[in-house]
Amino acid sequence: MAIRAKQIFVNLPVQDLKKSVDFFTKVGFEFNADFTDESATCMIMGDNIYAMLLVEERFLSFISKKISNAAETTEVIVCLSADTREQVDAIVQAAFDAGAKPHNEPQDHGFMYGWGFQDLDGHLWEVSYMDMSAFPRE
Repeated sequence: MAIRAKQIFVNLPVQDLKKSVDFFTKVGFEFNADFTDESATCMIMGDNIYAMLLVEERFLSFISKKISNAAETTEVIVCLSADTREQVDAIVQAAFDAGAKPHNEPQDHGFMYGWGFQDLDGHLWEVSYMDMSAFPRE
């Protein structure tokens, strides 16, 4: 039986929840107040796609290992889809304007275009647009 999840919740540790909320608000995301308190918030990334931003102490309550230092190591890259190339650029530029660091240069593969940034805690984010009508088929 194939697994078909109905929702996805990406849990990310953050050092300063208020700064993270301010940053991601400037990027263009909204938050669910029902799942927000002083130690966590639910960032809405799309229909049924969420990021739980958890202060490190709260994040530690869910794990038995150390938290990876995202400024020094990479465990995951969160990739979001965009509707156009221009939207990719706009989202990444908004992140830079809000204080993000570059993660990579824009990548143009013809049918696929993407660009990325590091958030305030060093987590890697990519935004990509894919034009399946231009996908190379044999």
